[in-house]
Amino acid sequence: MGCGRVGSTLARSLEDRNHTVSVIDSEPDAFRRLGPAFNGDKVTGIGFDQAVLEKAGIRRAHAFAAVSSGDNSNIIAARVARETFGVQQVVARIYDPGRAEVYQRLGITTVATVKWTSDQVLRRLLPAGAEPDFRDPSGTIRLDHVGVSDVWVGHRTVHFQEQSHSRIAWIDRLGEGMLPTRDTVLQEGDRLHLVIREDQAAHAYAVLADGPEEE
Repeated sequence: MGCGRVGSTLARSLEDRNHTVSVIDSEPDAFRRLGPAFNGDKVTGIGFDQAVLEKAGIRRAHAFAAVSSGDNSNIIAARVARETFGVQQVVARIYDPGRAEVYQRLGITTVATVKWTSDQVLRRLLPAGAEPDFRDPSGTIRLDHVGVSDVWVGHRTVHFQEQSHSRIAWIDRLGEGMLPTRDTVLQEGDRLHLVIREDQAAHAYAVLADGPEEE
């Protein structure tokens, strides 16, 4: 939702990666930013209107990005996509970083304008592990930013690291960064910055999804 500079860049980036994309904007002229080579759907309307979302194919969507110029519109649209249509990968652009903690509690990943790039949203839309935040020049080590799955909530970070063969560099918790200790317990809403060997990434994501073995 939103075909400004960010939305149009994001749409083209996703399409370049062979994803099917629909773009919603209330102004038909905005679609000109997509350029003539864009093959996705262009839907004129209000992005939090359920009928408009249906027309854009929300029921088939793996992910939804609300990147219009209005905080309230973005959050409403993101909540409708997640709570009404069950889309799990939802990202909302916000101009007020102070709201981030509130939205994070609702299960909506937010990206504040002050640290905005389309790549940040792209990493959060694509399936977990598809795009690391950083990869060292040799291609051996990667840094990934991932949410804690429900199956790990209440378990210690040290057990996750041992079983996933990864290291937690730091945790984003309620809008602040924290360094884990051996006694740190994972909480709902935590986002982990994982350092992983490239050849162990698939294993780490499988452990994250499947949950802990007997401790």
